[in-house]
Amino acid sequence: MFQRFSWLSPVFSAIVWLGTLLGLLLYWVVAIDTRGLPTLSQGQTIPFISDIGALRLKPLFIAGSATMVVFLNAGLIFERWMRHTGRLAPNTSWVQKILSIIAIIGAMIGGIGLILLSIFDTFRHPVAHDRLLAVFIVGYLISAIFICAEFQRLGRHYRQHRVLRASFWLKLAFIIVEFALAIPFGLATSKRLNQDTGAILEWVIAFVFTGYIISFVVDLVPALHKYHDYTDTHPRKGSARAIPNGHGGFEVAGVQEAGRVQHF
Repeated sequence: MFQRFSWLSPVFSAIVWLGTLLGLLLYWVVAIDTRGLPTLSQGQTIPFISDIGALRLKPLFIAGSATMVVFLNAGLIFERWMRHTGRLAPNTSWVQKILSIIAIIGAMIGGIGLILLSIFDTFRHPVAHDRLLAVFIVGYLISAIFICAEFQRLGRHYRQHRVLRASFWLKLAFIIVEFALAIPFGLATSKRLNQDTGAILEWVIAFVFTGYIISFVVDLVPALHKYHDYTDTHPRKGSARAIPNGHGGFEVAGVQEAGRVQHF
């Protein structure tokens, strides 16, 4: 049953993350005099997300971050499981499975970084907070890179499924944009060049991340349909393909030199 509703996991994750960001942003715009924030540096007028999340709205920041992480990472695990069972286009090699597992591990590390940085706030634990922020960004970027690598390989075997290519390009765009934003963000914050610029970049990075979460809906929506053509359009020795098992599902089979099928 969860397979039919797995796509709701990233949707809920994105809604919670966007709601958390908007709640913090609106609280700053409506209720806070920026000059009274004790977390701001001298001359800084635009707060970082964590400047607001370190004070009265810290419970919202922690709850929103933890909820987003749990449901986003659950979506990744659902996707891995449904590729294993054949509900989604099955992996055709062990390399793809390893890439998927590394992507999940990267997301878990990034998620732990986000939850901990919301707890170890920038006001009371500035050094730990900055390090955990790096863990969060790097963890999810690594996860996105390995997901792209997996989908690029899947797309070569299931050319009839355009959703794989669409998801690949969406996640690749996320990687490029986040890298382009993370470099000036790191320079602005580490060297204290312009804290307002760093704060603006952090808000943009956070909102772009919402789009990345939504991209997983594209991956999981095909599971709504019971039957798919998962014929490998580019089989080769040592690869695998999905074949009907006669019970409404699919089995992953290896392609052998003599044309025989050997089940894993």
